[in-house]
Amino acid sequence: MSEFPISAGPEAAVPPTDRTARTAPPVTALRQRLAELRGPAVPAKALDARALAALAANPGCRRRALLDGAGVDKSALAQALGSPSGFGQSQFAFVRGNAFEAKVKADGGAELLRLVHAHLGGGPEPTTGAPDGDPAAVRTPDLAAAGPEGRAARTALALREASGTRAWTLLDHPMLALDVAGSPAFLEPDAVVVHPDGHWTVVEIKSFPMIDGAADAAKVGSAARQAAVYALALQQVAGHLDPAPPVHHRVLLVCPKDFSNQPTAAVMDVRKQLSVTKRQLGRLTRIEDIADALPEGTTFDVERPAAELTEAVESVPAAYAPECLAACELAFHCRERARGDGEVTALGRSVRGELGALTAVEDVLAAARGTAGDPDDPAVAALRRAAGLRAEALAAAGGDTAC
Repeated sequence: MSEFPISAGPEAAVPPTDRTARTAPPVTALRQRLAELRGPAVPAKALDARALAALAANPGCRRRALLDGAGVDKSALAQALGSPSGFGQSQFAFVRGNAFEAKVKADGGAELLRLVHAHLGGGPEPTTGAPDGDPAAVRTPDLAAAGPEGRAARTALALREASGTRAWTLLDHPMLALDVAGSPAFLEPDAVVVHPDGHWTVVEIKSFPMIDGAADAAKVGSAARQAAVYALALQQVAGHLDPAPPVHHRVLLVCPKDFSNQPTAAVMDVRKQLSVTKRQLGRLTRIEDIADALPEGTTFDVERPAAELTEAVESVPAAYAPECLAACELAFHCRERARGDGEVTALGRSVRGELGALTAVEDVLAAARGTAGDPDDPAVAALRRAAGLRAEALAAAGGDTAC
């Protein structure tokens, strides 16, 4: 990414004489605490939309909320714990994705805007090179600024200006800020388009193919959840304007067409994902509350001994489920602990939901055998009925009836 000129950032409104005399804003106690948790010399890892979508899908996991909020590199932490992660994007997929995105945005984003107009409308057909004042003209503002806070401020200013021009505006990799459990997260969507009619649209560019107009459902679902996070952050920016510009709940997904490298697009309605994300993020325990409950001196600095790191990680409650394997770098470590402790969650959230108050595998087996559990509990009754049917089937086959 290019360096942004200081004149575009928040410093621009401060006279030079005042700039030199001004002192840096004090660091909050929370930021100091989070820096101590990840290690004094360790830079914070940015919290992206993929991580936020995964966090919103599992709001009960305090471990992930704290580690992500503190900017801990979970891949490095998993390696130090002896449970290296298999989660993440391959280098080949990363390079391919960047090459496809560059193709989509070539020539001032002409092809990207053509797809936006074809699927969502919102004004006359965009024309790169049209004179200013023409509704078909395309603006591509410079979003340069110093640091993520400066870039987020510059993006907000560009969106405000674009809403008043009534022309096409393409924001390439804008920076959006979103409060997550008391800690700011800075998000960078592939693109945001402002239509001449005033609507704002999130654009997601993915390198997986769209064959015969359809793409892999799991990948599309993941893209929709990420886009919902961007739309939520964009709504917060729009809420500071009067009147607030409408943010499209219809997001444009751009992918390669069939087996070629030519871009095609489809519209994703993310109203459901947006509602779920908003609700789940609102339920997250605030990070400072989780941090305050930790033992004194707790740190996740990967330079510390493995035994000390393990104790630190285990001091934060986790909510493991098999879905974590596709979304969290610490999944292997948490799975091992969940299995070792006999937690029902290791079998999946659907199983956990069916078993009600029975949270341990040992309790489930005892309830099935009839040695524990309230017989009036529907889950216990169902387990005993299932155990009885199993015993009958095995007896008829001459098999072992032990649970």
